Amino acid sequence: MDLFIPYLRITYFPSHIYQIKTIVMKTKIQLFAAALFIILVSLSCQKGIKPEPLAEESQSKPPPPPPPPPTGEPTPIQIYGAWHAGDDFCTWTTVRNMTDFDTKNRWLIDRGNGQPSVNLVILSFVNPLKLLNKTNDAGTVNGIPRGMTSDIVNYFKSHGVRVMLSIGGITYTDFWNTALSTNAAQLGSNAAEVAQQLGVGIEIDYEENSNPNLTGLQAFINAYRSQLPYDATGNNHAARLTIDLGAGDRWLIDICRKATADWLTTSNPVLDYANAMVPARQPSVSSAIANWQEHIDGKPQYGPPIPPLAPAKFTGGLYLVGSRPIAECTSFNNSLQKSTSSFVQSVLPKIPGATPGMLGYMFWAAECPGTRSVCTTPPNSCQGGMGAAASFFNIPIPMPALRQQ
Repeated sequence: MDLFIPYLRITYFPSHIYQIKTIVMKTKIQLFAAALFIILVSLSCQKGIKPEPLAEESQSKPPPPPPPPPTGEPTPIQIYGAWHAGDDFCTWTTVRNMTDFDTKNRWLIDRGNGQPSVNLVILSFVNPLKLLNKTNDAGTVNGIPRGMTSDIVNYFKSHGVRVMLSIGGITYTDFWNTALSTNAAQLGSNAAEVAQQLGVGIEIDYEENSNPNLTGLQAFINAYRSQLPYDATGNNHAARLTIDLGAGDRWLIDICRKATADWLTTSNPVLDYANAMVPARQPSVSSAIANWQEHIDGKPQYGPPIPPLAPAKFTGGLYLVGSRPIAECTSFNNSLQKSTSSFVQSVLPKIPGATPGMLGYMFWAAECPGTRSVCTTPPNSCQGGMGAAASFFNIPIPMPALRQQ
């Protein structure tokens, strides 16, 4: 039978051989494409990417549509910034030529009229374990990427743009866990030391969704604040300490609960504010608003519950670019930020005494965030999106003292 069947196929059904070859060729092509995809993903840095729905999401009803934005005088936007990925997908391992850096990033400090397009830039990312160990290697000096130099910091600060360093990112989650379990207080002290040396703030980007080390994170914050107490005026740039949360309350739940209840209160603030990070892809207007509304409402049905967050204690994150230039970068009038601005500037709080309106927007990310994204360098610089928005919103430069209620 084994000999007979191939004979019949060859003699009477020659098309089958073609079909088999076609299937084999398609399989090889699919395997090659899958391998290429994995390589490209490994060369991208990510922020706030949620790879799959959480159990709470898949079992719960979709969030109700957000209420219409309240009427009244909009609250001025105070924070309008971008995370900065550098030209090597967030590693910052080489010292930049400042002439080249200026050519590629001029739009951030000049929207076309000599005024910056942003009032905040967050250099992303610092490896927390290298910071703890004050590592010196080919790409790192005393725990800080070699490219995050005082020249880069002063490039922005000389134009009135505040600068922060982001510790973590989803790629460095395991390093956060190791550093916190090894010596969280020393990590906090090292972060404060770097902040004072460079004159920058620090962003906590700890994206552990499963059993985060909250005791260690508290020790990190305590150590940082022991050297740099909370400064409501914002005059001491190094005292600015913030945290990243999920786009809504259903990602990084334990961190969100702890931060909202203990670190981001209006009565006894420990951290300055939070950034609601970008979701897996650029949201629709309704999805973006629904995510941000979750922070404002809290999750009373969770056990333990997540309390409401004052609008003045967080910003909303949007993508700046994708696989091609998008409106946030190139066309403010067609952008998501313009469509959501009424909500962002006017949303009512659920906390008595708190003021309406979120702090503003953050965008992921300037320069080159990954191989699957275009860079924000010429000819794809973002004066038409963020630059035009900075004029439309009359973004204050330098950043003023932030609303506390």
